[in-house]
Amino acid sequence: MDDTEPDRGADHGDRGYPARHAPRCSGLGELDALVTRCRACPRLVAWREEVAEVKRAAFQDEEYWGRPVPGFGPADATVAVVGLAPAAHGGNRTGRMFTGDAAGDFLFAALHDVGIASQPSSVHPGDGLTLRGVRLTSPVHCAPPANKPTPGERDTCRAWLSAELDLLSPGLRVVVALGGFGWQALLPVLDGAGWRVPRPRPVFGHGAHAVLPATERRQELHLLGSYHPSRRNTFTGRLTMPMLVDVLREAAALGGLPAGRSVAP
Repeated sequence: MDDTEPDRGADHGDRGYPARHAPRCSGLGELDALVTRCRACPRLVAWREEVAEVKRAAFQDEEYWGRPVPGFGPADATVAVVGLAPAAHGGNRTGRMFTGDAAGDFLFAALHDVGIASQPSSVHPGDGLTLRGVRLTSPVHCAPPANKPTPGERDTCRAWLSAELDLLSPGLRVVVALGGFGWQALLPVLDGAGWRVPRPRPVFGHGAHAVLPATERRQELHLLGSYHPSRRNTFTGRLTMPMLVDVLREAAALGGLPAGRSVAP
C-alpha cells in the first residue's frame, strides 16, 4: 500500500477495511501498520478510546495507546501464540501484545523460562525485550468491553489473523491457542488459508494437540491448546506455571527452537 494514498478504508465503522487491505500486505510491517489504523468495529473503537481517555487511577500519568494492538515477534517465527484480545489497561495502554497486565506477566515469565523470550517480563515497547522464534497475536486486535468480543467482531478481525499466518507460513510449524476463544477462532482461519483441518474438528483442551497434515500449499502444522493465562485461571490454579511451560516447551521443540530452562512444580 502506498503511504501517500488516502487511507479511506480506516473510516469509522467500515467493516470491510480488514478484508480489503489485509490480503494485499507483502510483509508483517505493512500489516501491523494497517492493523493500528483499523476502525471497523464501532463498539470496540468507542471502548478502547474511552478507556484511553478515562484511564485507570494507577496509570493516570501515562499516555494510553488506545488503538488496535498489532502482533509482536519476528517475521521468521516458527511458533505463533494466539490469545483472545488486548486487555483494556494492558495492551490497550502499552501498545504491545500481552504487555502491562497480569496475563502478560504470566505468559512472558513462561516464555522466558522456555528460553524464547529475552526477559521474564514485558513492560512497554522499548524495554529491550525480544522474542526468539515466536510471535504473539490475537484474533481480535482491540480491547473489548468485559474482555468479551462479539462473534461479529471476531469475524471482522479474521482477515488480519489470516494474513498474519499467511505471511508467517514459510517457516510456521506450530500454533498455540491460549483459551477456547483463540482455538475456535483459529480453525476457520487455518481451514480458509489452505491448511487441512481434521474432521471432526479438534476439540479444545489444555494440552490438546492436533496435527494438520501438509497440503500442496502448506507444510504440516501442529496446533496446541493451553488454558489462557487470565487472572482467574492462574489465581484459581486452573493454569499453573509448569502447565504453561510444558505446552510452550513442546511448541518450541516442534518448532525447532533450542530448549530452555525447566521450571520447578
